Amino acid sequence: MTAVEPPVSLDVKVEAMRSRHLRAVRQIDSKVYPKPWSLALYQQELARRSGRVYRVARVGSSIVGYGGLMIIASDGHVTSIAVDPWWQGNAIATRLMLAISRGAILAGCEALTLEVRLSNSRAQELYRRFGFAPVGVRKGYYSETWEMDGLKVGREDALVMWASDIDRTDYLARLRLIEETIAGTTDWEAT
Repeated sequence: MTAVEPPVSLDVKVEAMRSRHLRAVRQIDSKVYPKPWSLALYQQELARRSGRVYRVARVGSSIVGYGGLMIIASDGHVTSIAVDPWWQGNAIATRLMLAISRGAILAGCEALTLEVRLSNSRAQELYRRFGFAPVGVRKGYYSETWEMDGLKVGREDALVMWASDIDRTDYLARLRLIEETIAGTTDWEAT
């Protein structure tokens, strides 16, 4: 199969993740994570309609990324953001973060949290744009082994990050400013 160059200005639809999307979501997982989630775990998460926000990003008929959030009391925990490597660099992760951040706000969350690999500076930069700040490190959080630059790596630490006061108007203004920086169009599902 020959890869097609992604367009500079994308038309992206962000919608609620459904069971029909799981095959594509798991294909993305297998490309970006050394230990992908099981189908059963995704099905369990989608069955918990309250307390979860899961979205997919679609370009045409292709699922190109997804993101998820678990709500615990007034906090939203970002469980995952993943974009097919072919589509990375096209603001797909930004669009997904916008969607799950809005979902968290609509669910009454006051703060967001997540863990990110210490080596993943690109993701950390994205999260900082969304107001996340480092608050600590979880030693050996990522226990799987994977290959990086030809070397076997494992037991990587996680940077714990928080974004506070997401229920305030200045955070909504931050989200609007981020949205204005995205090239192309995004069709947001109203759920």
